[in-house]
Amino acid sequence: MISKVHLSMVDEYKVKRFGFGENWLAFSEQIDHQRIKEAVRSLKELFELESFAGRTFFDIGCGSGIFSLAAHQLGATVLSIDFDMNSVTCAERLRDQFGISRQSWRISQGSVLDAKLLSDFGQADLVYCWGVVHHTGNMHEAINNAVAAVRIDGSICLAIYNQQGNASKRWKSIKMAYNYLPCVLRPIYVICIAGWYELKFALARLIRRQNPLPFADWSKKKEDRGMSAWHDWVDWIGGLPFEVASPDDVVRQLRSHGFVLEKLKTVGSGWGCNEYLFRREHEL
Repeated sequence: MISKVHLSMVDEYKVKRFGFGENWLAFSEQIDHQRIKEAVRSLKELFELESFAGRTFFDIGCGSGIFSLAAHQLGATVLSIDFDMNSVTCAERLRDQFGISRQSWRISQGSVLDAKLLSDFGQADLVYCWGVVHHTGNMHEAINNAVAAVRIDGSICLAIYNQQGNASKRWKSIKMAYNYLPCVLRPIYVICIAGWYELKFALARLIRRQNPLPFADWSKKKEDRGMSAWHDWVDWIGGLPFEVASPDDVVRQLRSHGFVLEKLKTVGSGWGCNEYLFRREHEL
């Protein structure tokens, strides 16, 4: 059941909230052995573990469910939640497709803003919350709730949009325009915005005397956590709610909850997600 608390938090976006689950449903048609293999590789590299056997994995905002599946294949007992029922459907389809029991991979609809719900689920060894908290409408509370789900000596991965100042404000305007457009016009809008940036990227490659065509970059997307260039563009251009944070702000907030930073992969001054891995040293 969707929390009333969560609905009040995102009230500002009730008319213009992006359909994340709808985008994941479209992406799920492309999930294949290679994408799953890349998702498994990504998790092993991130947590520096060859096996998740004997560990619990909590996927907060599971999207397509591909990383929950990857964690299960690595041996974890998995719990997945997502606010969007289409995402829940995606994950359930993957679980059924691979014949995984509901005891070893539980899937529920739920919000990271629902502190009681997360508390009822208990704490996990590994918490994965990639690209989620900045889409809730209350990022700081979402982070507080997510980190509370990590047990002592456990780890959490967070990926959060980078703070770019005025550039971030422009992107929010682009996202709001997408969500106010009629559905039939949205793909054209994505093509126009993405096309403009792809042209800039092509010119930059040409200046560096590289092949200006984008096909190699698009192909690499499949090796980047098993993702898809088109669906990433749709998510990026349409994704509301939208908040950003600097690495200093995120580290400061996690430190106040007894966490230490173990890994940080930044996008520098650019746009996209900074990826963090924290370990919980103690309760506060």
